[in-house]
Amino acid sequence: MSSESTQSQAAQAPTGFSLPLQAIQPLFVWGSGDGEPDREGLEELIKRLDTVRKYAGRIEQRFAAETENAHERFRQSARNLLHYLSLRHFDLRPIQGTLSALGLASLDRTEAHTLASVYAVRRALERAIGERVTRSLDPEPAVEFDEGSEFLAANTKALLGSGREGRDVRIMVTLPSAAADDYDIVRELLECGMDCARVNCAHDGSAAWARMIDHLERAKRETGLDCRISMDLAGPKLRTGALTPGPRVIKWKPERDLHGRVVSPARIWFAPKGVKPPGALADAVVPIPAEWVALAEPGDRIHLVDVRDAKRKVRIVACEQGGFWGEARHTAYVETGTELTLVHPASSPDGDTDHTHRIDELPAIEVPIILSAGDTLVLHRDARPGEPAVRDVRGRPIEPAHISCTLPQVFTKVQVGEPIRLDDGKIEGVVRAVSEDEMQIEVTLAKPGGTKLRGDKGINFPESDLATGALTDKDLADLDFVAEHADMVAMSFVNEPGDVLQLHDELQARGGRDIGIVLKIETRRAFQRLPWLLLTAMRRHPVGVMIARGDLAVECGWERLAEVQEEILWLCEAAHVPVIWATQVLEGLAKKGLPSRAEITDAAMGVRAECVMLNKGPYINRAVHTLDHILQRMQQHQVKKGATLRNLTLAGDL
Repeated sequence: MSSESTQSQAAQAPTGFSLPLQAIQPLFVWGSGDGEPDREGLEELIKRLDTVRKYAGRIEQRFAAETENAHERFRQSARNLLHYLSLRHFDLRPIQGTLSALGLASLDRTEAHTLASVYAVRRALERAIGERVTRSLDPEPAVEFDEGSEFLAANTKALLGSGREGRDVRIMVTLPSAAADDYDIVRELLECGMDCARVNCAHDGSAAWARMIDHLERAKRETGLDCRISMDLAGPKLRTGALTPGPRVIKWKPERDLHGRVVSPARIWFAPKGVKPPGALADAVVPIPAEWVALAEPGDRIHLVDVRDAKRKVRIVACEQGGFWGEARHTAYVETGTELTLVHPASSPDGDTDHTHRIDELPAIEVPIILSAGDTLVLHRDARPGEPAVRDVRGRPIEPAHISCTLPQVFTKVQVGEPIRLDDGKIEGVVRAVSEDEMQIEVTLAKPGGTKLRGDKGINFPESDLATGALTDKDLADLDFVAEHADMVAMSFVNEPGDVLQLHDELQARGGRDIGIVLKIETRRAFQRLPWLLLTAMRRHPVGVMIARGDLAVECGWERLAEVQEEILWLCEAAHVPVIWATQVLEGLAKKGLPSRAEITDAAMGVRAECVMLNKGPYINRAVHTLDHILQRMQQHQVKKGATLRNLTLAGDL
């Protein structure tokens, strides 16, 4: 479909989802003191529930076009979402305690079957006052009690696959770049419990993605296990630009105990340029000629004089995969041009078997900008490298620090007084001046002593209407590959219904295959417009939502994240749309091999979603295995936000 068609459809969509009726007073306030309510109180409560019922009917009528436009497998779900939004339009807190006191189910588990729950409570109240139970109420429930969980389960299977025996919540894993060239990485992840492989289109390229997918298909055939492929579009990159290059120096340093004794030598990977160290982490990577790889043997030495004129030695301990490992017991600094000498200690004293090489050009060290509260940072449109502030001999700024921004159109959208957050919220500021070419930022929050700002770090304007659009030229090019190879596509930085409609059109233009769509909720605007985004996305099937908690926390504020992610879970359950719980799940375990207590609790909370996403790291297999066990145990106790009340071991000895 043409871009003009997409723009036309987007223009017809309302600018926001707003319920048309004004809020009324709280549904019920007791007037007869403590204790159980009397008949009059129960009758009043029934009337208040009827207010909810009538309000839901009006909302459904107003948005009838949205339910009609929904995919046939989402039509009842779209109605139920509208009913749930109608229910939550009111403050239900006064009702909850009253219903519990009567021994009735409260209204806190109505998401999947809203009006069926409301009507069940109403019928119970009628019985309590001896009235004939009303059999027919308008509007009819969109979903009955047993249907809500069935719809969600079916939609989850359609998007995320069948899952594993003993675990309903799926596990998604971001594939590292190395998965393109190492089949074993993919197979081991699949065997550990990966149900969905995530490919991030912001990295690598179509050739590498194809190899990753080929490895996954092979692993599926050999293991008989199912696994879906999700590909994330990069979306518009709102990030800091490059910094002025620093010196081209490499440092390595052994680990020492409190007495200064070496407990672990520095590990240095020597290999031709482009040959990455296998498996183990390297303290430094030094480029060498390819012929040195054939000449070097364990036990050989590399002699050098570092930039401080210190004589240093490196002992070669292992040769593998196109390079070799060296160990050093002293700190050294080497730079472009430092001379290395390969020495064979066992060689004949008469033979000239030593080889020398001057280190080729090394990558420049990035010198970060250090910002403290009260500093000024200039964000500019042009791509010149960023630099720290120029200061006088007393440390007072003469010229402020400056850095570029990768999305030039923000300079015409951001207003003076609006907040800005940098590097996942590590630095906060306020826009004090803005022009077409630059804006001046006053830093309002940073660590004591200053926070480092580097290149390619995220920029967030949480209160600005940037209207950047979700699909970039790169995304449109990547969609050609995604539409052919992926089971689902994740849309980054979606904000408006028009963004979703454009993705629908682009997928249709590429063949109309029933590829799933995942909306990544990572901005304040996307959260605020979530009901409308869901109703628009539900024109296709299947659909999912990813709670991208990193950017979302920066946009909405860390203190609000817990509340925001709860609301997303509620609305998606009402729409019977599966949720992917993402960002920093078991990150310490995946990257360092040891989780924190907070990470374990966070992972356990993931049982309330339909899928939990793990990011890459050297210990990712251990993280997948751990998450698999956590989710299997937790689903014995909890389904969504409801406790299953499995028997407790602690109660067994009574």
